[in-house]
Amino acid sequence: MKPLSGLRLVEFDGLGPVTFLGMVLADLGADVVRLTRADSVGAAVFTEVGGAILHRGRPAVPVDLKEEGDRARVLDLLAHSDGLIEGFRPGVMERLGLGSDVCMARNPALVYARVTGWGQTGPLASSVGHDINYLALSGALSTFGEEDRPARPPLNLVGDYAGGALMGAIGLLSGILQARATGKGAVVDIAMTDGVALMTALFHALKARGLWTDQRNANLLDGRAPFYRCYRCRDGGEVAVGALEPRFYAALLAGLGLTSEDAPQYDRSRWPEITDRLGAIFTTRDRDDWASLFAGTEACVTPVLTLSEAVANAHNQARGTFDIAGAPAPAPMFDGVRPSGETETPPPLDLSDALERWLGVTPPS
Repeated sequence: MKPLSGLRLVEFDGLGPVTFLGMVLADLGADVVRLTRADSVGAAVFTEVGGAILHRGRPAVPVDLKEEGDRARVLDLLAHSDGLIEGFRPGVMERLGLGSDVCMARNPALVYARVTGWGQTGPLASSVGHDINYLALSGALSTFGEEDRPARPPLNLVGDYAGGALMGAIGLLSGILQARATGKGAVVDIAMTDGVALMTALFHALKARGLWTDQRNANLLDGRAPFYRCYRCRDGGEVAVGALEPRFYAALLAGLGLTSEDAPQYDRSRWPEITDRLGAIFTTRDRDDWASLFAGTEACVTPVLTLSEAVANAHNQARGTFDIAGAPAPAPMFDGVRPSGETETPPPLDLSDALERWLGVTPPS
């Protein structure tokens, strides 16, 4: 039995965090119905970008939300659902006649999760934006990249997926626990700007103690320290060095043929010099040679793998981190067992089929 077995959710198909959130919850056993735009009303340009990976584990149910009959059937589904996930700009669901007041009037225990970039309130609430914009306003984007170049976005992993989808999972499941205890649902306002800002808590704490500056590439964890950064190797590959603790740093130096006198760890005035010295040494061997040399040591040196290489990595294969097709497998594990997500997208349903699946009876016409 999967952890979320028995949980029923309706996902209003979208991009970015909503699709990823639906996948994660379905992977963990939730029964998710994904409502997509019917062919008659067109489809978003990137609707199918997730393919069999991001859309796995839950059927698509095409609907026309401007059609009264389809809206009524959606409300029928929501009447038997624990939660709803949507990622439209504020006011869109209300204009469709499916705002939180309407849906929760039909099901008072419903948890209505709204995942957006700016949130449901504030002067930017109705503005457009993407992951890079939400990172920018949260302050997080200013920390990524080199000091003499513009900031570089870390793909869309931090805003869409961490600040939006994973914070959304926490909010949605917390609301469902509350609803089961009280019988009363909730509207959960998940803003990516809020979620990303929350993830910068450590750096605000360090800054308050004078241990972090606003200057990019000048701090312990942002690539300035010679013992916490990546280095290019002879073959063009890279290694990641994370030798933060003194004993780990000692193991790193030993592997490089250096002593603490050659490269004192906490003499910040010498960090540029030490970085150059370590960089020169790493260029004398290929990436995988360094990986083999440091394997089994406490130096915290690992190869920087490509996406394809990560699938073939022995550790990832031993844990089943990727499935046989090379797609990321469901996570996390429970009692040493990984949830077995569906590897393909189930066949589409219509609204009547979806409701029948939940009710166990054929709904009235």
